Amino acid sequence: MTVTPERLLRGLAVAILSFLGLFTGICSAQAADDDQLVDPKTDAEKFFRKRVTPFIKTYCLECHQNRRPTEAGLSFTPALKSPGHAAFSEKWKKSAARVKAHDMPPDGLEQPSDEERRMFMKWLDKVKYLSPKDPGPFVIRRLTKTEYRNTLQDLFGVDPAIADTLPDEVSGEGYLNSLSPLQLEQYLAITEEVLEQFLTDDGQAAPRASGGDSSTEGYASTTTAKIDRSSFGEPPASTGDARVTARRVARSLAKKIYRRPASDTELAVLLDVFDLGRQNELSYSSALRLMLKAMLVSPQFLFITPVERSNVEAEIVLLDDYQLASRLSYMLWGSMPDDELMTLADSGKLHEPPILKAQVQRMLESPRSRALFDGFGAQWLGVDVLESKTFDPSMFPEMTDELRSAMFDEVRLFFETIVRENRSVTQFIDSDYTFLNEDLAPIYGLEEAVSGAEMHKVQLTDRNRGGLLGMAGILAATSFPNRTSPVNRGVWVLEQVLGDHVPSAPPDVPALEKQDQKSVATLTFRERFELHRSDPTCANCHRILDPIGFGLENFDAIGRWRDQDENGEPIDASGELPGGIRVAGPQELKTMIGGRSDDFTRNLIEKMLAYALCRKLEGYDEIVVDELMQVIAQDGYRMRTLVTAVVTSYPFTHRRVD
Repeated sequence: MTVTPERLLRGLAVAILSFLGLFTGICSAQAADDDQLVDPKTDAEKFFRKRVTPFIKTYCLECHQNRRPTEAGLSFTPALKSPGHAAFSEKWKKSAARVKAHDMPPDGLEQPSDEERRMFMKWLDKVKYLSPKDPGPFVIRRLTKTEYRNTLQDLFGVDPAIADTLPDEVSGEGYLNSLSPLQLEQYLAITEEVLEQFLTDDGQAAPRASGGDSSTEGYASTTTAKIDRSSFGEPPASTGDARVTARRVARSLAKKIYRRPASDTELAVLLDVFDLGRQNELSYSSALRLMLKAMLVSPQFLFITPVERSNVEAEIVLLDDYQLASRLSYMLWGSMPDDELMTLADSGKLHEPPILKAQVQRMLESPRSRALFDGFGAQWLGVDVLESKTFDPSMFPEMTDELRSAMFDEVRLFFETIVRENRSVTQFIDSDYTFLNEDLAPIYGLEEAVSGAEMHKVQLTDRNRGGLLGMAGILAATSFPNRTSPVNRGVWVLEQVLGDHVPSAPPDVPALEKQDQKSVATLTFRERFELHRSDPTCANCHRILDPIGFGLENFDAIGRWRDQDENGEPIDASGELPGGIRVAGPQELKTMIGGRSDDFTRNLIEKMLAYALCRKLEGYDEIVVDELMQVIAQDGYRMRTLVTAVVTSYPFTHRRVD
């Protein structure tokens, strides 16, 4: 074939273009590699110095600085010097929420552009890289009332109602770690009653108390009492042997009650109590009883405390296996570790990832894992208030104790099914089933579906139901006593479901009920709401809240479907979110939230990790959450994978030595 000049030129052009394309690809790949090689910490420091610092100095520092701390209650002065300090984590989140909502800067001051506001939001994704690898502050916290009840039942087989005199407390992040004189008196009184049931005055075994199951807390002990009453029998032959035996008894009892081996110092204190009893002419058995009483009111029992470490030079250490066993058991079971966990702790193998993961699976399969819902799930979803929440009896006579209980159990059984069957967490948002009984079924218009007081799994065909947003208990928990609350429901969706931070309402904004009733007499509920949000201080937040809250307005205050409000006006459930996203009713709202499944999953991880650690997340915790998101995504966002990832995470298995 003859090669013409035209063919030669054309071939040369193709070769040149191919080479240029290859060269461009190489350059692009190299650029991508270079981007990947950029140190995230260096990038965050540069971003803060070049973009965030000028933003704060321009729009924030005039009011928020150390020289004027009382005017705004928030100072950026220290944060400008150490932006990555863990103490500022919550400050950055709250500030970004207000900037996003256009609450800050206040009207009348220079305003940032939308691009600058987006830049400030982007800072939240970068500031975490300024934090050193650190498990965060280690919380030595007191047992909650429920945990205390369950632990007494496991130790002595007593009715957990014996501790009902203690006040109720909120569990989760921010556990109380104090002990007041009044509480100590209550613990002393409960301890005395426990010992009266467990032992007679002369130290002999007393009849076992009935009712060793706590139906109110959904907890049932699966083992016999861990304390052996035969330890309080006849004394040894000689006085010297008595003290040796008392030490052996103290060591055995302390390991069960403290949930770890007692130190030599702790044993010496217990023997001092025994000796004190003997010096005051108590019998051997009564002196042991006094020693046992001392254990039950000691911080080592009432608090979850770590094993003493001597000559520890490291700043961060692995949690000892006994501490890990307690942290795991109280999170998943709401009580002390069982024999299998303690045996693994004795062997020093519990912290090994395969063994720890296997224990999580074993514990989640137990009925005792209901504690994960009672302690975490009910608080996360806000249904822990149902029992005490007030409803106007003239408007909602259906809200009986039985209906409240059924509402709570519906949410609980739904949560437990997702855990037990290892379903995707996205089913929290949308599903085709729920749990009903004859008390709750009428709320759903499904009177014919079930009968009897027992809860049954029911298939749903109404797409407005299914998932958390259509559950009567959650809809009731986010309502007022006499009407729905679009604000409460909007805040619940944003904060509890999507993890957005909603700024607090200004303190001087009047409620709807404070409006001039004559001027609003002819207005619908939504029109009255529009009038309320016309206040410039309210408009920005309501722009986000209202479309979500009114998207659920077809559900009345106790979760029944309706097409008209209390005044006979048609329900308007439509709205437009920022970005032009329109929603009209629960089904479309669920679709919108389903499109943010990563936000929902991340929020669930953050809340569960905070619950597990008993503190708010900060600093390096955000990087841990990033890692957990990757692990969970690889397994289809399954719930057990999420729980296991939290339990095996760095901050759960390590502690800072302070």
